[in-house]
Amino acid sequence: MIVRLALSLSALLCFALAPAAGWAQETAPAPEPATVRVTLQTSEGAIVLALEKARAPLTTANFLRYVDEKRLDGTSFYRAAKVDEGYGLIQGGTRNDPKRILPPVTHEPTTRTGLSHTDGTISMARDAPGTASGDFFLIVGDMTSLDADPAQPGDNAGFAAFGHVVEGMDVVRKILDAPTSPTEGEGVMKGQMLAPPIRIVTARRAE
Repeated sequence: MIVRLALSLSALLCFALAPAAGWAQETAPAPEPATVRVTLQTSEGAIVLALEKARAPLTTANFLRYVDEKRLDGTSFYRAAKVDEGYGLIQGGTRNDPKRILPPVTHEPTTRTGLSHTDGTISMARDAPGTASGDFFLIVGDMTSLDADPAQPGDNAGFAAFGHVVEGMDVVRKILDAPTSPTEGEGVMKGQMLAPPIRIVTARRAE
Protein backbone atom coordinates (compact mmCIF):
# COMPACT_ATOMS: atom_id res chain seq x y z
CA MET A 1 0.00 0.00 0.00
CA ILE A 2 2.82 2.37 0.84
CA VAL A 3 4.55 1.55 -2.43
CA ARG A 4 1.39 2.25 -4.41
CA LEU A 5 0.97 5.58 -2.66
CA ALA A 6 4.56 6.52 -3.38
CA LEU A 7 4.10 5.70 -7.06
CA SER A 8 0.89 7.71 -7.19
CA LEU A 9 2.57 10.72 -5.63
CA SER A 10 5.49 10.40 -8.05
CA ALA A 11 3.13 10.31 -11.01
CA LEU A 12 1.25 13.34 -9.73
CA LEU A 13 4.50 15.24 -9.34
CA CYS A 14 5.50 14.39 -12.90
CA PHE A 15 2.19 15.64 -14.25
CA ALA A 16 2.36 18.74 -12.08
CA LEU A 17 5.91 19.60 -13.13
CA ALA A 18 5.53 18.80 -16.83
CA PRO A 19 3.78 22.07 -17.80
CA ALA A 20 6.21 24.10 -15.72
CA ALA A 21 9.15 22.42 -17.45
CA GLY A 22 7.57 23.19 -20.82
CA TRP A 23 7.13 26.82 -19.87
CA ALA A 24 10.72 27.01 -18.64
CA GLN A 25 11.96 25.81 -22.03
CA GLU A 26 10.12 28.52 -23.91
CA THR A 27 12.43 31.33 -24.93
CA ALA A 28 11.63 34.90 -25.77
CA PRO A 29 11.50 35.61 -29.51
CA ALA A 30 14.71 37.00 -30.97
CA PRO A 31 14.65 40.78 -31.25
CA GLU A 32 14.13 42.28 -34.69
CA PRO A 33 17.39 43.53 -36.29
CA ALA A 34 17.89 47.27 -35.80
CA THR A 35 16.65 49.35 -38.71
CA VAL A 36 16.25 53.02 -39.57
CA ARG A 37 13.40 54.31 -41.72
CA VAL A 38 13.71 56.67 -44.67
CA THR A 39 10.90 58.18 -46.73
CA LEU A 40 11.44 58.81 -50.43
CA GLN A 41 8.83 61.34 -51.49
CA THR A 42 8.42 60.87 -55.23
CA SER A 43 6.22 62.61 -57.77
CA GLU A 44 4.08 59.43 -57.72
CA GLY A 45 3.82 59.13 -53.93
CA ALA A 46 5.83 58.12 -50.87
CA ILE A 47 8.03 55.04 -50.49
CA VAL A 48 9.10 54.19 -46.92
CA LEU A 49 12.22 52.08 -46.44
CA ALA A 50 13.54 50.18 -43.42
CA LEU A 51 17.32 50.11 -43.71
CA GLU A 52 19.34 47.36 -42.02
CA LYS A 53 21.81 49.37 -39.96
CA ALA A 54 22.79 46.31 -37.90
CA ARG A 55 23.19 43.72 -40.66
CA ALA A 56 24.42 46.01 -43.46
CA PRO A 57 26.05 48.87 -41.52
CA LEU A 58 28.41 50.19 -44.21
CA THR A 59 25.83 50.31 -46.99
CA THR A 60 23.17 51.80 -44.72
CA ALA A 61 25.56 54.48 -43.42
CA ASN A 62 26.45 55.37 -47.01
CA PHE A 63 22.80 55.74 -48.01
CA LEU A 64 21.98 57.76 -44.88
CA ARG A 65 24.77 60.17 -45.68
CA TYR A 66 23.15 60.84 -49.06
CA VAL A 67 19.84 61.36 -47.25
CA ASP A 68 21.19 63.58 -44.47
CA GLU A 69 23.17 65.75 -46.88
CA LYS A 70 20.09 65.99 -49.14
CA ARG A 71 22.05 64.64 -52.09
CA LEU A 72 19.05 62.59 -53.27
CA ASP A 73 16.66 65.56 -53.31
CA GLY A 74 15.75 66.35 -56.90
CA THR A 75 17.17 63.12 -58.31
CA SER A 76 14.93 60.53 -59.95
CA PHE A 77 14.02 56.96 -60.66
CA TYR A 78 15.30 56.76 -64.21
CA ARG A 79 15.19 53.04 -65.05
CA ALA A 80 12.46 50.37 -65.02
CA ALA A 81 13.64 46.87 -65.92
CA LYS A 82 10.39 44.92 -66.29
CA VAL A 83 11.13 41.21 -66.64
CA ASP A 84 7.52 40.10 -66.52
CA GLU A 85 4.15 41.36 -65.29
CA GLY A 86 4.66 42.44 -61.69
CA TYR A 87 8.32 41.39 -61.74
CA GLY A 88 11.45 43.47 -62.18
CA LEU A 89 13.28 46.41 -60.65
CA ILE A 90 13.39 50.19 -60.67
CA GLN A 91 16.65 52.13 -60.36
CA GLY A 92 17.25 55.64 -59.12
CA GLY A 93 19.71 57.97 -57.45
CA THR A 94 22.50 60.35 -58.36
CA ARG A 95 23.25 58.85 -61.77
CA ASN A 96 26.96 59.66 -61.34
CA ASP A 97 26.31 63.40 -61.01
CA PRO A 98 29.75 64.69 -59.91
CA LYS A 99 28.09 67.34 -57.72
CA ARG A 100 26.21 64.67 -55.76
CA ILE A 101 28.26 61.47 -55.58
CA LEU A 102 30.41 60.52 -52.61
CA PRO A 103 33.36 58.08 -52.54
CA PRO A 104 32.26 54.47 -53.26
CA VAL A 105 31.26 52.24 -50.37
CA THR A 106 32.87 48.93 -49.45
CA HIS A 107 30.81 46.05 -50.85
CA GLU A 108 28.73 44.10 -48.31
CA PRO A 109 27.67 40.84 -50.00
CA THR A 110 24.55 38.96 -48.94
CA THR A 111 26.78 36.09 -47.75
CA ARG A 112 28.00 38.48 -45.05
CA THR A 113 24.77 40.31 -44.20
CA GLY A 114 22.37 37.37 -44.37
CA LEU A 115 19.96 39.44 -46.47
CA SER A 116 18.44 38.39 -49.79
CA HIS A 117 16.93 40.04 -52.87
CA THR A 118 13.29 39.30 -52.13
CA ASP A 119 10.19 41.34 -52.99
CA GLY A 120 10.60 44.96 -51.87
CA THR A 121 14.37 44.82 -51.26
CA ILE A 122 16.53 47.93 -51.72
CA SER A 123 20.03 47.23 -53.00
CA MET A 124 22.97 49.18 -54.42
CA ALA A 125 23.69 49.51 -58.13
CA ARG A 126 27.33 48.90 -59.01
CA ASP A 127 29.86 47.96 -61.65
CA ALA A 128 32.70 46.03 -59.98
CA PRO A 129 32.36 45.17 -56.29
CA GLY A 130 33.20 48.24 -54.21
CA THR A 131 32.11 50.81 -56.83
CA ALA A 132 28.59 51.54 -55.51
CA SER A 133 27.97 55.17 -54.57
CA GLY A 134 24.63 56.98 -54.91
CA ASP A 135 22.55 54.75 -57.19
CA PHE A 136 20.22 52.06 -55.90
CA PHE A 137 17.36 49.83 -57.00
CA LEU A 138 14.12 48.44 -55.60
CA ILE A 139 12.87 44.95 -56.45
CA VAL A 140 9.39 43.78 -57.36
CA GLY A 141 9.15 40.01 -56.89
CA ASP A 142 11.89 37.70 -55.61
CA MET A 143 15.20 38.01 -57.50
CA THR A 144 17.55 35.92 -55.39
CA SER A 145 19.80 35.46 -58.42
CA LEU A 146 21.18 38.88 -57.43
CA ASP A 147 22.51 37.45 -54.16
CA ALA A 148 26.20 36.57 -53.81
CA ASP A 149 26.98 33.03 -54.91
CA PRO A 150 30.57 31.86 -54.29
CA ALA A 151 29.88 28.73 -56.36
CA GLN A 152 29.53 30.78 -59.54
CA PRO A 153 32.57 31.73 -61.68
CA GLY A 154 33.62 35.32 -62.31
CA ASP A 155 32.02 38.22 -60.45
CA ASN A 156 29.96 36.26 -57.94
CA ALA A 157 29.74 38.89 -55.19
CA GLY A 158 26.16 39.80 -56.04
CA PHE A 159 24.63 43.12 -55.05
CA ALA A 160 24.51 44.74 -51.62
CA ALA A 161 20.97 44.42 -50.28
CA PHE A 162 20.50 46.68 -47.26
CA GLY A 163 16.79 47.07 -46.49
CA HIS A 164 13.26 46.74 -47.77
CA VAL A 165 10.13 48.72 -48.53
CA VAL A 166 7.66 48.84 -45.62
CA GLU A 167 5.16 51.26 -47.22
CA GLY A 168 4.56 52.29 -50.82
CA MET A 169 5.03 49.10 -52.85
CA ASP A 170 2.07 50.32 -54.89
CA VAL A 171 4.21 53.31 -55.86
CA VAL A 172 7.14 51.04 -56.73
CA ARG A 173 4.90 48.92 -58.97
CA LYS A 174 3.48 52.04 -60.60
CA ILE A 175 6.99 53.22 -61.47
CA LEU A 176 7.86 49.77 -62.82
CA ASP A 177 4.86 50.07 -65.16
CA ALA A 178 5.68 53.64 -66.25
CA PRO A 179 6.54 54.33 -69.93
CA THR A 180 10.10 53.79 -71.13
CA SER A 181 11.99 54.99 -74.19
CA PRO A 182 12.60 52.28 -76.83
CA THR A 183 15.92 53.86 -77.84
CA GLU A 184 17.52 55.37 -74.71
CA GLY A 185 20.01 53.44 -72.61
CA GLU A 186 23.13 51.44 -73.37
CA GLY A 187 23.74 47.69 -73.35
CA VAL A 188 21.25 45.77 -71.21
CA MET A 189 19.65 49.05 -70.15
CA LYS A 190 18.52 49.95 -73.65
CA GLY A 191 14.74 50.31 -73.70
CA GLN A 192 14.59 50.46 -69.90
CA MET A 193 15.02 54.20 -69.36
CA LEU A 194 11.91 55.89 -68.00
CA ALA A 195 10.46 58.58 -70.25
CA PRO A 196 10.08 60.81 -68.37
CA PRO A 197 11.99 59.86 -65.19
CA ILE A 198 10.03 59.81 -61.92
CA ARG A 199 11.29 62.59 -59.66
CA ILE A 200 12.54 61.94 -56.12
CA VAL A 201 11.42 65.19 -54.51
CA THR A 202 12.98 64.56 -51.07
CA ALA A 203 14.64 61.78 -49.10
CA ARG A 204 14.37 62.10 -45.33
CA ARG A 205 14.72 59.98 -42.22
CA ALA A 206 11.23 59.04 -41.03
CA GLU A 207 10.12 59.61 -37.44
